[in-house]
Amino acid sequence: MDINIRRAVIHNVSDNNQEQLEDTIVDAMQKGEEKYLPGLGVLFEVIWQNADEQKKSMMLDTLENGLKQA
Repeated sequence: MDINIRRAVIHNVSDNNQEQLEDTIVDAMQKGEEKYLPGLGVLFEVIWQNADEQKKSMMLDTLENGLKQA
């Protein structure tokens, strides 16, 4: 059985508005279950692919600072 996680995640949220997308992200993080990590990774991949260089730099700064505080 070949499951394409990227395609499944994108299909499941492609019609969601911003509030629904935020709810999906927050819910996955609050549950803290490993099974949600691939989906969050797909969502981050979409964000990264659609960000310009300035936004990518800002995300990297945020990530670096967040990891230092973890």
